[in-house]
Amino acid sequence: MLNRLISLFAGKQHNPAAVALYRCIVEQARQPDFYTRHGVPDSLDGRFDMIVLHTFLVMRRLRNIVGQGGDQLSQDLFDLLFADMDNNLREIGVGDLGVGKRVKKMAQAFYGRVEAYEAGLLATDDAILTDALTRNLYGTTQPALPNQLAMAAYMRFAGTQLAGQTDTKILAGNVVFPAAPA
Repeated sequence: MLNRLISLFAGKQHNPAAVALYRCIVEQARQPDFYTRHGVPDSLDGRFDMIVLHTFLVMRRLRNIVGQGGDQLSQDLFDLLFADMDNNLREIGVGDLGVGKRVKKMAQAFYGRVEAYEAGLLATDDAILTDALTRNLYGTTQPALPNQLAMAAYMRFAGTQLAGQTDTKILAGNVVFPAAPA
C-alpha cells in the first residue's frame, strides 16, 4: 500500500509534509482492529470513511496552527487525499468519464462528514457524534452501540492526542495516532 502511495506521488512536486501526513493517516486507517473489533465495514466505503475520519482529525489539528503554514498544509493534504481517491477509482476500472463525477461525490461526502464530525466533537455528550458515525462510518451496516461509543471515544482521544503534539512535528509531517480502541 505505501509503495502505491509513493508511486502515486512520484514525479510530482507535492509537499513532503503532506505526503508524510497522508501516509500516517492511511496506515492508521488500515489498522485491522477497526474492522475486526469495531465493526467498520471492510469495504471500499469503510476504508474511505476511515481515511476521511483520520484526515478530518489531522486537518482539525492543522487549523490550530495559525501563521505557520497549517492552512496550506491542510489544503495540500486534502489535495493528496483526492489524488489518491482518483487513482484508486482508476485502478478498480472506473473510466475517465466516471472518475470526475465520483470524485466530486466523494468530496461532497468528505465535507458532509467534516461538518458532522465537528459538530459531534463540539457537543458535550456523544449523541451527536455517535449519530454522525452511524450515518457515515457505519452507513452501510447496522452498527452495535458499543462500537459506535468506542469509535466516538477514539475520535475524542485521538483529537486530544493530536492537540498535544507540537506544531513543529505536525508541520514536518509527523503525527502519532493512538491505538485502535480495545
